[in-house]
Amino acid sequence: MTPRSFTCLIPAFNEAARLPRVLDAVLGHPLLTRVVVIDDGSTDGTGEVAQARGAELITAPENLGKTRALLLGLRTVTTSHVVLIDADLLGLTPAAITALITPVGNGDAYTSVSLRGNAPWTWRQIGIDYISGERAFPMELIAGQLDELEHQRRFGFEVFLNALIVASGRPVSVVHWPEVASPAKSVKRGLWRGVRSDAAMLADIAGTIGVMGFVTQIRHLRNLSAH
Repeated sequence: MTPRSFTCLIPAFNEAARLPRVLDAVLGHPLLTRVVVIDDGSTDGTGEVAQARGAELITAPENLGKTRALLLGLRTVTTSHVVLIDADLLGLTPAAITALITPVGNGDAYTSVSLRGNAPWTWRQIGIDYISGERAFPMELIAGQLDELEHQRRFGFEVFLNALIVASGRPVSVVHWPEVASPAKSVKRGLWRGVRSDAAMLADIAGTIGVMGFVTQIRHLRNLSAH
């Protein structure tokens, strides 16, 4: 079996305060070949923080949104697999990264997805966070779809990826991260800006897969994670 290699992509917009803790968990990790931060038009020095810590840096010409920011990173990937990590995570450790990669690296699953300790109660009850930003997957899953990503909504990446995973019919590993949390947008950006940001994200998701697409994707992903 050909050894699997992993590139870590971290899209980041104005995450200079939180990014260092994430980079502490991934830089130098023995299962990661590359660590790349995509600075999505930040104004707070996020890119400078990434470079100072020793990560590779891709700088977007403006704020493109998560989908197109990730596309910039995906176009540079030469490893067999990709790991996606959000830039604002709290409590992330090298062990958590190992747990996310291992089921894919050893062939037990085709893809993996995190279930954070502070994921919404509903997601924890059903056993999967279908819009989690932390994934490991083979580059072959999305390599033929990069041009299509140019036309996707700003926050539609995860559900676009879900559709590819469901179509593959291959096993998904749900990796529980009880000690890892993602801060609410209202905490990071203030109440009303956070509410508007959450509303925009949900609108993009609904616009990508339709209202009933939520239910359909969750059902299929749960089935694949039960294999």
